[in-house]
Amino acid sequence: MLSPFDDYPIHQTSLPLAQAGGGHPDHYDRFWFNGYSEDLYFGIALGTYPNRGVIDAAIGVVRDGVQRSLFSSGPLPLDRTHTSVGPITVEIIEPMRVAQVTIAENEHGVSGTLTFRTRTAALEEPRQTRWNADRLSMDVTRATQLGDWSGTLVIDGETIDLGLREIRGTKDRSWGIRPVGDPAPMAPPMTVANDADRLAALPQLFFLWAPINFDDTALHYMVFEDRHGTAWSKTAAALPVIDSDGAVVGQGAPIVHLGDVRHHLGFAEGLRRSESASLEVVETGDVITLEPMFAFHMRGAGYLHPTWGHGRWHGGPAVGGEVHRSEELDTLDFHNIHVQQVVRATWGDRVGLGVLEQLIIGPHTPSGFTDLLDGAR
Repeated sequence: MLSPFDDYPIHQTSLPLAQAGGGHPDHYDRFWFNGYSEDLYFGIALGTYPNRGVIDAAIGVVRDGVQRSLFSSGPLPLDRTHTSVGPITVEIIEPMRVAQVTIAENEHGVSGTLTFRTRTAALEEPRQTRWNADRLSMDVTRATQLGDWSGTLVIDGETIDLGLREIRGTKDRSWGIRPVGDPAPMAPPMTVANDADRLAALPQLFFLWAPINFDDTALHYMVFEDRHGTAWSKTAAALPVIDSDGAVVGQGAPIVHLGDVRHHLGFAEGLRRSESASLEVVETGDVITLEPMFAFHMRGAGYLHPTWGHGRWHGGPAVGGEVHRSEELDTLDFHNIHVQQVVRATWGDRVGLGVLEQLIIGPHTPSGFTDLLDGAR
């Protein structure tokens, strides 16, 4: 099936652009943004799922101990340049430099016009490919940039001018295959069904993602580990701040890969959320301490949400919202364990702000987790 985008010379295969991911139902293409200060956080997601015919978006905000969210979903338009659904629109003003997010007024108390400008080049993370026996469960490319926000954000009738305060954040573009939408019923993989080890049958994921903004540079750390603590995808890099016309991609883009970086987490008792953390650069001996300040539960942007999970079809256009006290979500409930914590970061003389994202499901021996959702002891 042809679409207007086929008029551009950007094809990667012999197929029209509307036919994505070899027809895999879990193919997705997503924008993710966050923004934060010491007392405010917002996270924005907009994703397309071409083989499910769905587009969805969400914004979640944490302020004064309250997490408020707006969700929107609908049929995917044939023209993929229309990255808008319900009240939420994402527009690329200048590729990999400037993006604008518009949230029209609605009954759920979050709206505004927000502009993201990059401070760094785009870091292409290592391709993240994972098989569950003979079944491809994940095959993802992600590009991460750090930047600043301007514009206005309206929360429950109060207008916040982002230009009057330093609001930094992250832009994340990812695409590929990962579990989305309602899963198709199927038997367990043969290797799992026949494994006498009970732990082998449990879902397992250990994921940390830490983009940090300092005044002169940024730091990005990402790792996936198996249940034994062995990394199967990992990256760590320093991203110097660039001028407005500095290179964002290509050989001239300033990216300093840091080699082996190791994380150290101290978990909050009874939870799978850190109460202390640090990153150790093995080659230099540098230690970046991360002081958690408050958390955003990623269900607020659709991740693991029981109703507004990514890629679900709601029977047509749909808009919804929810409001929670943050402490209500600080549990081991499956829908609440995925978090981004705003952290104050110290790296030598540098002091900055960033996030530490954590998604830990199933056993992870180095962390002391032995079951599907047991808490730290």
